[in-house]
Amino acid sequence: MSQKLSPGARARKAKRDLEYAKSPNRRAKKAENQRLRRKAIKKGLNLVGLDYDHEDKKFESIKRNRGNDGNGTKTEKT
Repeated sequence: MSQKLSPGARARKAKRDLEYAKSPNRRAKKAENQRLRRKAIKKGLNLVGLDYDHEDKKFESIKRNRGNDGNGTKTEKT
């Protein structure tokens, strides 16, 4: 469900989100994820519904990964 933002707020949020997505840390994680996914797919692994967890260094369900392994994201170190 998308946020209900005014056009100006939506534009500012899009700019912030893009800056964050292009930060060196995010770009490195994205590149690592792409390398590992391609390697795993070549091995024949089924990665449907899985994300790479950079903290645990393994593929896990999207729900588990984004929920910080059941601990929520408020105490997560970024």
